Amino acid sequence: MGKWYRKPFALAASLAMAGSLFSTSAAAAPKAAHPIEKGRFTEQIEEASIFELQHAMQKGDLTSEQLVKFYLDRIEEYDDSINSIIAIDEDAIAVAKQLDKERKGGRVRGELHGIPVILKDNYDTYDMPTTAGSLSLEGSVPTDDAYQTKKLREQGAIILGKANLHEFAFGFHTISSLGGQTYNPYDLTRYPGGSSGGTAAAVASNFVTVGLGTDTGGSIRIPSSFNNLVGIRPTMGLASRDGIIPLALTQDVGGPIARTVEDAAVVLDAIAGYDPADPVTAASKGHVPKTYTHYLKKNGLKNARIGVVRDLFGDEPQINAAMEDAIEDMKEMGAEVVEVTIPNLDKILAYPSLSSYEFKFQLNDYLASLGSDAPVKSLSDIIESGKFDSSLRSGLVSRNNVQSLENHAEYQEIITNRPKVAKDNVNAALNDNELDALLYPTSNALPAIIGKNQGAGNANRLSPFTGFPALSVPIGFSDNGLPIGMELLGREFAEPTLIKIAYSYQEGTHHRKAPVLE
Repeated sequence: MGKWYRKPFALAASLAMAGSLFSTSAAAAPKAAHPIEKGRFTEQIEEASIFELQHAMQKGDLTSEQLVKFYLDRIEEYDDSINSIIAIDEDAIAVAKQLDKERKGGRVRGELHGIPVILKDNYDTYDMPTTAGSLSLEGSVPTDDAYQTKKLREQGAIILGKANLHEFAFGFHTISSLGGQTYNPYDLTRYPGGSSGGTAAAVASNFVTVGLGTDTGGSIRIPSSFNNLVGIRPTMGLASRDGIIPLALTQDVGGPIARTVEDAAVVLDAIAGYDPADPVTAASKGHVPKTYTHYLKKNGLKNARIGVVRDLFGDEPQINAAMEDAIEDMKEMGAEVVEVTIPNLDKILAYPSLSSYEFKFQLNDYLASLGSDAPVKSLSDIIESGKFDSSLRSGLVSRNNVQSLENHAEYQEIITNRPKVAKDNVNAALNDNELDALLYPTSNALPAIIGKNQGAGNANRLSPFTGFPALSVPIGFSDNGLPIGMELLGREFAEPTLIKIAYSYQEGTHHRKAPVLE
């Protein structure tokens, strides 16, 4: 088992042993001042894409070991104020050295070889605890990796550590009993979105190259929007959920959170595909391209036909103004953008999320999978322990009071009728208007001030209720510097189309801007 440590952590010893962190030539920089780190090299590494980092490592201008140390140093310097990281793998430098050795010997495992990744702390890792941010699961080390974790390692990714989340993925605030409150790096008085807010804040802050989040009702897309990032909620069945602590498997998916569309596409390549341990992934057979990076086309908006869903806009004028600018930009880049309505939209959005019903039973199944070493055996045990953030109590208790799914009339009505109503009507909007994608704000509210309620609207429900893919991409900032994102939604397994549209928009506008950390 690998070594790991909880925050607050001290990296001074390991960094001191490393000596100079970076070198762009044979001569090393003086150790004390870190002039290269603070100068040109830092500028090259911050915001660098996976492709750019791979090119630098292939040329010999950068090693994975240097990259890991760069990120560890940034975490040490800045994460005390952002609080995005729950745990760091102390073996990360050793893993990086091994991957550098492999590269030098001519072996490159994949596009993620030597690239540090952060996981939302509901992804199983055989060598680190997986806690869902809850003190009730503190120190719980699963017997093996989640499927997506395993696929990342096979591609040569380094699991740098675990990110904070809204405990058990319950909400948009990203607060947990184990990790505390995560803050938005663009404004430390505001929420980072959730529930994958720790992953998003870490990626936005350049604490890591890319990350994985999960999304049951907006938990990849909303923090991506709030942190000026790209987030992909894949088609249900494209990527396995095996080894992810569940919230509601009818809606749960895992996917990439990245600074660029190209980085998200590389990660999607790694995690997509059939896994016998998750039967819904059988649907992915024949729908996974050789590489999603093939669809990174700068002219991808040319002749694209996109439908704007005004009914999903809210009352925030700055978000709506940014959307209008984005629409005009897409038109200038060759897209045909039309106004559309989704039949029976109110009926679709009136359905509830299924986490209120499924969580208890699926969490108990997950806890059973941990075997005799599980720190708790059931949701009842968690409630009795009191080891969770106090804001979760009523939600945990109400979910624990659900006695059965098979005999629950309301639940059975939802799972029987909601998929058909949602899919049929969203497909009608797409097909009747001959659209490539639907378009609307990812969130109709800006990041809220800590202590206030974080709204987001209900547009985030369309993707989980249909199972169709959705992608959030940055479209600008509010007057006070808060990021704004727009969501593209397509047909089942239309990730290539969404990637093509989003990449073209990204390259034509360049809205990504790193936060200023102090």
